[in-house]
Amino acid sequence: MAEVLKSACPLNCWDSCGLLVTVENNKVIKVEGDPSHPITKGKICGRGRMLETRTNSPERILYPLKKVNGEFQQISWNQALDEISLKLKEIKEQYGSTAVLHSHDYANNGVLKNLDQRFFNSYGGVTEIYGSLCWGAGIEAQKWDFGDAYGHEPEDVLNSRNIIIWGRNVARTNMHFYEKLLEAKKKGAKIYVIDPLYNATAKIADEYISIKPGMDGLLAVGIIKEILRLGLEDREFISQHSSGFEDLENLIDTISLEKISEMTEVPIETIRFLAKVFSEKPTSTFMGLGLQRYKNGGNTIRLIDALVAVSGNIGIAGGGANYANLQVGQSFDVGNLTMNHRKTSHRQFSIMKQAEEVLAAVDPEIKMIIVTCGNPLTQVPDSSIVEKAFSSVSTLVVIDHFMTDTAVLADYVLPTTTSFEEEDIYYSSMYHHYVNYGSKLVSSPGEAKSDLWIWTQLAEKLGFGDDFKLSREQLLEMSLQSLAEKGKTVVELKEKGTLELPVKRVPWEDFKFKTASGKYEFTSIDKGEEGKLALAVPEESKWNNAELAEKYPYNLLTIHPLRSNHSQNYHLFSKAPKLKIEVAENIAAEKDLRDGDKVRVWNGRGEVKGYLSILPKAHPNTINIDEGIWRQFGGSVNNLTSSRESDNGLGSTLYDCLVNIGKVN
Repeated sequence: MAEVLKSACPLNCWDSCGLLVTVENNKVIKVEGDPSHPITKGKICGRGRMLETRTNSPERILYPLKKVNGEFQQISWNQALDEISLKLKEIKEQYGSTAVLHSHDYANNGVLKNLDQRFFNSYGGVTEIYGSLCWGAGIEAQKWDFGDAYGHEPEDVLNSRNIIIWGRNVARTNMHFYEKLLEAKKKGAKIYVIDPLYNATAKIADEYISIKPGMDGLLAVGIIKEILRLGLEDREFISQHSSGFEDLENLIDTISLEKISEMTEVPIETIRFLAKVFSEKPTSTFMGLGLQRYKNGGNTIRLIDALVAVSGNIGIAGGGANYANLQVGQSFDVGNLTMNHRKTSHRQFSIMKQAEEVLAAVDPEIKMIIVTCGNPLTQVPDSSIVEKAFSSVSTLVVIDHFMTDTAVLADYVLPTTTSFEEEDIYYSSMYHHYVNYGSKLVSSPGEAKSDLWIWTQLAEKLGFGDDFKLSREQLLEMSLQSLAEKGKTVVELKEKGTLELPVKRVPWEDFKFKTASGKYEFTSIDKGEEGKLALAVPEESKWNNAELAEKYPYNLLTIHPLRSNHSQNYHLFSKAPKLKIEVAENIAAEKDLRDGDKVRVWNGRGEVKGYLSILPKAHPNTINIDEGIWRQFGGSVNNLTSSRESDNGLGSTLYDCLVNIGKVN
């Protein structure tokens, strides 16, 4: 007898959808949206529907695997855990616990996925990674400006007179916000899209502004410059609630509007028009994550923040510099789960440069890498170095559902459960402020085990099993401890399936910021000279490296795929995917390329080969290759990208990438 049960999407995504899952005979039959969810209201994307395929796929790893003489052999859990725990014990005794690297990302938004941190802290503390491939530079930037990164709640966009979508294709990555934009447009709001690519969101815009990749911060400077010339700035906000404005004024005086237009490749009349749009309050600004994936990425977000501040759109309904909403995640007591106080040693590697750091590590060298919730060989930039580093250690352990590019390199692969095979709670700090509950719906196939089970068994063998003698129920209650004090409990969450978290719907409306000054900071007081805004441009550009730009004349973007959450779904498509290389029309004309041609894209770091598709209205000299595609299908595009860090050290430079292209004969 089929049952339809409530659940939640675990994917690292803006929307964090509520689901209805049909289960029959202990098998997931269908995944649909939950109409009762207050935000997602029954609509889900193809990536969410693919959770059924992920759960039922015959390609799943069902048993622990060990590589012997270059081939994987099935072994028992007891053997796998005995051998891994013995290696962990020996490494700690001989080299110290930081000879172990924990490489992880955010493939799953489950709260209990933080239990890997609990394990490693109880072990004594390992080498961890810091920063983010995804959004780290922008988060850090807004912390410099506001003291934290907070966004307006979804319904507030209906209060906007104008809506700026800057470098964010919500039709692809945030479908429920896309629907909210359509609603706002019907109410009379004007929508403006600023992006190098003419995307599906641009199609519903009142105006599309094409811009050269990586030059968004300079465009913001141009708009501010024009606002000040016209006397349209919000002097009350500037004088009463901000500091460092004089530094911004001095910076803006060093460049002309004509020069900004030349560098951004945005016409002067468009810049002047945008100055009036921002000044017609309330204007809301929604920034994408690609904006800050450049060497100048943090500065870019800060300049857009400054534009929103100068125009008086901070702390008002229908306004905001909306990038992320960390107050959602701050609702949970993750510190209770992770037990940071247990670690006695600690070392950090940049997530972007983890491969180089592994190869260069001394005192101690890295002897073991354990990978959770990630596929670094595909997702971490400069893939050839990543492969060299992850192949160099004596033991590589990967916990996953499938034989990813990273798992292929491993010495041990441990099969874990999907979200429908374990209980957890899910949220996203990117769009809405609701937490969703997902119960265990079906049994796991073969001998796949939950992450909690794996950590519990290893902890027992290493002598700190008491730290894991807690049920999932107890751990969930622990994570919601502060919410329970506000009357929101695990019991209520389970009953309703979703709970609204106590957040400020319009951040900063009291104009009390979390900065050192308590004001909005155009210059970050804590950062000294580094805290000043700059007219920065991408590292790989003719403005910084003319010789490189002559050799590699095209900007490469690597945007999120439509049908896969990063690298998670490519191998599950009914038809094997091919690497698609999308190019602006001028590139196709210059190189005499046609749709469907096999082409090669290359630079000094590597190359990929795929099939050409011409992008209408894309900014000249722009190429896109969706990120995440596996090696067997022509990837990874990260063969081309740089492992450099952003200006503030906490973000990637994945879009700061010049390439060349040619036909393959």
